Amino acid sequence: MSCLPLIGVTACTKQIGLHTFHIAGDKYLRAVVTGAGGLPLVIPALADLLDQPTLLKRLDGLMFTGSPSNVEPHHYRGPSSAPGTSHDPERDRTTLPLIRAAVDAGVPILGICRGFQEMNVAMGGSLYQKVHEAGPFADHREQPDDPLDIQYAPSHAVHVQSGGVLERMGLPEQFQVNSLHGQGVERLASGLRAEALAPDGLVEAFSVEGAQAFAVGVQWHPEWQVGSNPNYLAIFNAFGDACRQRAGQR
Repeated sequence: MSCLPLIGVTACTKQIGLHTFHIAGDKYLRAVVTGAGGLPLVIPALADLLDQPTLLKRLDGLMFTGSPSNVEPHHYRGPSSAPGTSHDPERDRTTLPLIRAAVDAGVPILGICRGFQEMNVAMGGSLYQKVHEAGPFADHREQPDDPLDIQYAPSHAVHVQSGGVLERMGLPEQFQVNSLHGQGVERLASGLRAEALAPDGLVEAFSVEGAQAFAVGVQWHPEWQVGSNPNYLAIFNAFGDACRQRAGQR
């Protein structure tokens, strides 16, 4: 086990009874093992209590997960959220500086759904809080009453942009992805390169230009049953390869 790259997986906070818990979804942890070939380590949303420089020195990669919560809009100078919107300020306070520090330190990172949105915000971009109400975009949300196999079924195509990281992974010019998000990229941060677009033009994947290591975010959920989808698996394989390379260097 000591030979496996150590991959941090970000946690959300959740109130259960009278206590706060730090949780990470099973599907993300399993995908780190089966898709990236790594050893997952849950990173609690403890913000200022974490010694981030020491943490980054000991990690071989970081995955920023999806979540039921959204990034608080004051982080990107957005308008106040609609009543009832779920937020996780402790996660925001942990992940946003951690993303910037990880990129600077050359730690491989993969952002998924909320993690994708966090990457854009951390680098200076902004978000649509309701994509389905913003201009020409389709409704990218799942139906919450559907069974999971329907929610995570292919929903629309993404168009891989030429000359980028996804193309170099060997991903096809167009392939189908699931879609389970209400928010999305409004203004792509400076220094991020669009890697894939939805048919309506919404940015579905990006990479960090000039990053020392793998630094990619995707709006869809490649962690879902990663082993049964070659395009999803290719993303995790590439991330895992970058983590193994860092582990070898360390």
